[in-house]
Amino acid sequence: MSFWEITLLAVALGTDSFSLCVGLGMGRIKRQEIIALSLTVLVYHIVMPILGWYAGDLTGRFLGRVATYIGAAILIYLGYKMIRQGLSPEDKLPTINYNLAGLLIIGLSVSMDALSVGFTLGTVKVNLWLVALTTGIIAGLMTLAGLITGRRVSKVFGERAQLVGGLILLLIAGKLIF
Repeated sequence: MSFWEITLLAVALGTDSFSLCVGLGMGRIKRQEIIALSLTVLVYHIVMPILGWYAGDLTGRFLGRVATYIGAAILIYLGYKMIRQGLSPEDKLPTINYNLAGLLIIGLSVSMDALSVGFTLGTVKVNLWLVALTTGIIAGLMTLAGLITGRRVSKVFGERAQLVGGLILLLIAGKLIF
């Protein structure tokens, strides 16, 4: 597997995170939360292919569905809060607070596909560490780009951007569930 093939694989794995983070970024996310979520996804996208490489298909399928449902539930909750904030005056509702547990679960939910990719790569001659580091760095950068894009869109369109961001999160949650 060439470096360019690994890079394309990493971009493909990072697209879920990018699209999710555009929606999250529209929810008045703080700078330190942007950094924390970007680093969380980066680490998960390094660790998950390595775990997948060693863990096998059964573990990946079990954890994948559980994490997906938990992640979808969190996205539904965040989407609902963002829509409520977009429809209500700013002084009535607080800004969404992305706590550590929420960041870890969101990061895990967008990183589960990296687990199965790691398992698949175990059957092909490839430098596991190169793949893991490349996917981690690219997914982290795509997460950062998505959050910054969402935040900028929110600044331009104001409270209405929260409505759009909330709808994006609800659509992604529906995709995760079904």
